[in-house]
Amino acid sequence: MTTPWGEPALTRFPEDPRDRLRAWDASDEYLLRHLAAERVPLDGTVVVLGDRWGALVTALAEHRPVQISDSFLTQEATRANLARAGAEPGAVRLLTTQDPPPERIDVLLVRVPKSLALLEDQLLRLAPAVHAGTVVVGTGMVKEIHTSTLRLFERILGPTRTSLAEKKARLIFCTPDPVLERPAGPWPYVYTLPDGIGPAAGGTVVNHAGVFCADRLDIGTRFFLGHLPPGRGRRVVDLGCGNGVVGTSVALADPDAEVLFVDESFQAVASAEATYKANGAPGHAEFRVGDGLAGVPSGSVDVVLSNPPFHSHQATTDATAWRMFTGARRTLRPGGELWVVGNRHLGYHVKLRKLFGNSRLVASDPKFVVLKAVKR
Repeated sequence: MTTPWGEPALTRFPEDPRDRLRAWDASDEYLLRHLAAERVPLDGTVVVLGDRWGALVTALAEHRPVQISDSFLTQEATRANLARAGAEPGAVRLLTTQDPPPERIDVLLVRVPKSLALLEDQLLRLAPAVHAGTVVVGTGMVKEIHTSTLRLFERILGPTRTSLAEKKARLIFCTPDPVLERPAGPWPYVYTLPDGIGPAAGGTVVNHAGVFCADRLDIGTRFFLGHLPPGRGRRVVDLGCGNGVVGTSVALADPDAEVLFVDESFQAVASAEATYKANGAPGHAEFRVGDGLAGVPSGSVDVVLSNPPFHSHQATTDATAWRMFTGARRTLRPGGELWVVGNRHLGYHVKLRKLFGNSRLVASDPKFVVLKAVKR
C-alpha cells in the first residue's frame, strides 16, 4: 500500500498466498492522503476505530496510535503487518470494543464498519473522550456510507459533512460539539426467545452491538435449533457462536455437557457469555475469542455445531467456512460429528464430502439445510 509514510506490505489474517483480497482499500488510502495533505497534527492521542486489517495503524505507527477493533483476526493481522513493517514493539496499542477506551482523544479516525449498530455503540463509548479540538475523520467506500451513517456522527459527536468521492471512496468530517446532548445507548439489547424452539424457548438473549440479528432470532438459527443432534456428547463446540443461543440450548438440554463458545468477534463472545448466564444454564462453559478452533487440542471434541458466515466485511467468500470445517475435522474425535446449517445455495455438502468423505442431509426447507458429517 502506497502512503505518505511509506509503502508497507500488508496481508490479511490468516495469511494465504492464494487469497486475492487485499488488506486495504481506496478508503484507507484516501484517509491517509488527507491526513498528510492537511497536515493534521498527530502528536496527541490518535485513536483508530474499525481498522480492517491494520492498514491505518501500520502506516501511522510512528505516531503511536490506539487501535480499537471487534475482530480477533484484525488484531492478529495488525500484529503481523506491524512486525513486517519494522514498527517498534508496542508502537500501537491494541484494544477491543469491550475494553475501556482512552480518557482523551485528540484525533479520531473511523473506518466505517458494516454494522451501523456497532458504529453507534462505539461512537457513544468514545464521545466522552472527544473534546472541541478533536479532529474526527471517517472513511469508507461510497456504498458503505449512507445518510444514516452521517446522522449517527451528527447525533453523537457534532456537525458532519462529507468529501467528494475519489476512487469510489469518501471521507466524513465531523466537528465535535462538547455541549451536545447525546442519546442513551440501547446496547446491549435484550429480547425473549419464541416458543417452539426446544430447550431455549422463552429464554433470554443478550446482544451486544454488531452481533448478527440484534433484535430477533435469525431464521437460520431458529431452523437449526429444531434439528440439533439428540445425543450431543460430553464436549460440544458452538463454533462462530454469535450470541450463543445454540450453545446455550445445548447446555439447557444436557446439564452434563461441556460447551465451548468460540467466535472471532469480541462483541459476540461477550453476548454469548451474557446469554448463557441470563438463562441460568447448568454445566460447564468456556468462552473463547479466536480464529475458529485454533488452539483446541486435536481429537478432543464430540460435536461441533456451526452456522458459518459467508462474508468477510463486504467480500463474499467461503474461506471462513472452509477453515471452520477443517478445524472441526482436526478437533473431532473418531466418530465425532460436525453439524452445519446454511443457505441451500452455498453447497456446503460438497465441501463436507471432500473433507470428511461423507455428508448427510438432516433437514431442509426452501431456504436452509442442516447437514451432518462424521469423522471416520
